[in-house]
Amino acid sequence: MFRFDRALARAPADSAASGLRAVDRGAPDVDRFRAEHAAYIRALEAAGVAVDVLPPLAGFPDSVFMEDPALTFPEAAILLRPGAPSRRGEAAELEPELQRRFDRVLAMEDGCAEGGDVLVTPRAVMIGLSGRTDDRGAAELARLLTGLGRKAEIVAPPSGALHFKTLCSLLDGETILAPDRLAGFFPGMRVVRVPPGEEAAANVLRINGVVLIGAGFPRTAELLDRLGYRIVPLAVSEIGKLDAGLTCLSLRWSRPG
Repeated sequence: MFRFDRALARAPADSAASGLRAVDRGAPDVDRFRAEHAAYIRALEAAGVAVDVLPPLAGFPDSVFMEDPALTFPEAAILLRPGAPSRRGEAAELEPELQRRFDRVLAMEDGCAEGGDVLVTPRAVMIGLSGRTDDRGAAELARLLTGLGRKAEIVAPPSGALHFKTLCSLLDGETILAPDRLAGFFPGMRVVRVPPGEEAAANVLRINGVVLIGAGFPRTAELLDRLGYRIVPLAVSEIGKLDAGLTCLSLRWSRPG
């Protein structure tokens, strides 16, 4: 589940400076944002992933965050229904790109759900309820996942984060990286606790043999290095101004077989 050979990303638009944010940390510098995004793409490619970068969408400032309007699996893609009204048209823009790459593309028809609230684990696809993913959307997404033969589990993570994966991410098939307040949230899995003060480091991206991690979290980086993970720190200061992390910047999958 950590082996990927394909990814889809979208270049940041000039309008990204006006992207949504729950906490105002100032508008991102678009040139620096593009530099961070380019470094992210290079890191994916260095990990063995072929990345297609789509052109920017000026009318959708948050469209660089590809994982929110869709999910991708080896067997199919799923178009989601973002909870933010300004992002509702992103799935339609993405649909033809997914149709070209997947034999099967499903689409939600009810409620709202964003990919930032979806954590794929070996046991189940966890769908976290949030301000962007509601009960109806979670149930609709669970129905589609069941149709793909995947077990879905709807969960209610602690409040105070934009998305479920703002609070946690997978390090390997049995290990979750999460802050202390989620330590008991994943029964049967080992939880590596993010050091206090570095909660934003919980969103990492395990891809093939490496773990991409936001730069500026030295204690988390030291912890993961000590545990034997091969980490690749990436600058995310401008990306983080839009409440975003590393998992949401691309859609990733492996070709069947």
